[in-house]
Amino acid sequence: MMTVPQRSTGQAAGQPIVLDGITHRYGGSTAVADVNLDIKAGELIALLGPSGCGKTTLLRIIAGFVAQTEGRVIVGDDVIDGLPPNRRSVGIVFQNYALFPHMTVAENVAYGPAARGADAATQRAEAARMLELVQLGHLADRYPRQLSGGQQQRVALARALAVKPSILLLDEPFAALDKNLRLDMQIEVKRIQRLSGITTLLVTHDQEEALSMADRVAVLSQGRLEQFAGPTEIYDRPGSLFVNTFVGTANVLPGTLIESGPSGASVKLDAGGVIQARPPAAGLSAGGRVVVCLRPEHLRFSAEGAQSLGGGPDQGIAGVVEMGLPLGPTVVHEVRVSDGTAIRVSEPRIERAAILPPGAPVRLFPIHPGLASVFPPAASR
Repeated sequence: MMTVPQRSTGQAAGQPIVLDGITHRYGGSTAVADVNLDIKAGELIALLGPSGCGKTTLLRIIAGFVAQTEGRVIVGDDVIDGLPPNRRSVGIVFQNYALFPHMTVAENVAYGPAARGADAATQRAEAARMLELVQLGHLADRYPRQLSGGQQQRVALARALAVKPSILLLDEPFAALDKNLRLDMQIEVKRIQRLSGITTLLVTHDQEEALSMADRVAVLSQGRLEQFAGPTEIYDRPGSLFVNTFVGTANVLPGTLIESGPSGASVKLDAGGVIQARPPAAGLSAGGRVVVCLRPEHLRFSAEGAQSLGGGPDQGIAGVVEMGLPLGPTVVHEVRVSDGTAIRVSEPRIERAAILPPGAPVRLFPIHPGLASVFPPAASR
């Protein structure tokens, strides 16, 4: 998790935002279905999901570019559904930045205040202040074509902030940047957001970006809100099978629920063995079909056999190594188990540690019984 400065004392925070039952339909197709979000002033919220999940539609509804079919958008104490985009106090940074090529950096940033009737002196002062905030004051006289991608992005951010919005909307702003520059800009945008105290919504399909930048993450699938929580809650305690498999990597193992209670659940896997898991979120009955999700880093190998785990001869999962891949600081093994499922196991790579050869018999077990999640099978959701 990246470390960023806290908002400066005396700076006004942005406005809280409430999305109250937002639904939007394009003809017979539902793009957003009854989404409810309560966003605190000054928060950075990530709208995370695959293409077509409704995240950009939600952003456009907040901006006023799209009028929702049902529901309300509330900013502060005001319902803003009847306001045009230019009266919503919203700043937007698009994926392509959309800078004016014939204007200098300073002129691009001053455009917003100019369009709102500010005099020339105010325009210059506001442009200079915003460019200092994004650390580009020395490039005020350059044109967009003379800037790098990261510099163009910061100019777009300065232009969005120059109109003093209460909400900042970021629509996949890092997608066009290479990996190293993307990380640098994520840190920079987080720094600026913290210093300005502006309420910010970031649209992204990149899970790492959402988890590292956001105070809370709204995970969307097919127009519906799957879970809205902090990054660690989303990753460690996913609220649905979709969240568990979309955010991070998960092994999905079918089985039958043996028992479930407040202290946890027991599942007999089709691959053999019994897994202890955290209590299911849904009301599942003993004897019913379920799937167990285990992240690769939550599994380990046992060389001594199942009895050493203290859970009886059916504890753990027997399989055969198919391949081992050294990936920098980690080693990932793929293990094939008796029902044909491929399970991935990720471990820290200890110097000179041997990678298990293909064909090696192994037994897998969770490093802690409370790390596995249990859900209804996908077809029954």
